[in-house]
Amino acid sequence: MTFLFIINPVSGGHDKSDWEQRIDAFFADRPYTVHRCYLDGKTDAETIQKQLSQCKPDRVVAVGGDGTIKLVAEQLLDNPIPLGILPGGSANGMARELGIPTDLQKSLELLIDGKPKPIDVISINNDDICLHLSDIGLNAHIVKYYEQNNLRGKLGYLRSVLKVLRKRQLLRLEIKTDDECVQRVAFMVVLANARMYGTGAVINPDGDPSDGRFEVVIFRRLSFGEILKLFWRFQPFDPKKIEIYPATSVTIETHKRAYFQIDGEYRGRITKLNAQIKPAALSVILN
Repeated sequence: MTFLFIINPVSGGHDKSDWEQRIDAFFADRPYTVHRCYLDGKTDAETIQKQLSQCKPDRVVAVGGDGTIKLVAEQLLDNPIPLGILPGGSANGMARELGIPTDLQKSLELLIDGKPKPIDVISINNDDICLHLSDIGLNAHIVKYYEQNNLRGKLGYLRSVLKVLRKRQLLRLEIKTDDECVQRVAFMVVLANARMYGTGAVINPDGDPSDGRFEVVIFRRLSFGEILKLFWRFQPFDPKKIEIYPATSVTIETHKRAYFQIDGEYRGRITKLNAQIKPAALSVILN
């Protein structure tokens, strides 16, 4: 079996040199072939495709955070090669959702002992994908500030929360799903292919990335305490303040430009969004 490790050397603000040594040590006495390539943030898609063609791996492993996982996943969509994950980011939301250990030794063992399983992805505006969570409104605004912030980790996120709270605005929205068309005033709307944010805040208790659908989560009211639940782990949101609509497709229109993020990466401001589920589009190595 041949492994291709795709490494983001700067994800999560951590030096990966020790990881590389541990990866080499792990495979030293095992009958596997290991290749590595490094992302530079400039020609990553081309680099990955070139390595896939040259190495012809049986398993591809993303070493990094949610952004790295998404980047590698985009190159493996509708491809039988399964994706493995070594969580190396700040939040590791997708790895947490899929039950992948954060301990490097255990996650390496999973690459060998785990089985490929299909998961869904959400197609966004026909030119992007969401593996985990995307949203319009308040949290996307927080993500924008966080990306501009020199302070990382929880303190950086909390600083962004406090900054956004001073400017939080309600959105007027029209939301069309498979069976519903509703108009709402809300602080944010989430497209959820998962249960929780990387911080551990559960927003979609029944979410399942393998059920052939996603959920549209509407936050109609959002107090200071509720916003802090985006920051603290394992704090469920008040179900009286949110609505959840299962969907395989959705169109969302806003009365004015709203902040938008996909899988923790800010995408700018939009007035319209179209999304559809792509069932079982990605194979991932899981327990």
